[in-house]
Amino acid sequence: MLQSIKWVGTAAGIIGALFLAANVAESGWGFTFFLVSSLAWTWVGVRTRDHALTALQGVFVGIDLLGIVRWLL
Repeated sequence: MLQSIKWVGTAAGIIGALFLAANVAESGWGFTFFLVSSLAWTWVGVRTRDHALTALQGVFVGIDLLGIVRWLL
């Protein structure tokens, strides 16, 4: 299960980066994919007790939410 969550986080992060790099009208959706990625990796960090990963991804969740508010709402 943990391995699957890692792959979801990885795939969502890659898709999010592609959306933002494309610099098109839909680029803001990249933050939604980044949010999915960050939440997945936060879960991995919590489950593996990796405090550095959990802290980093927790900050990224906040940044992703800010991006969603500024780009999509």
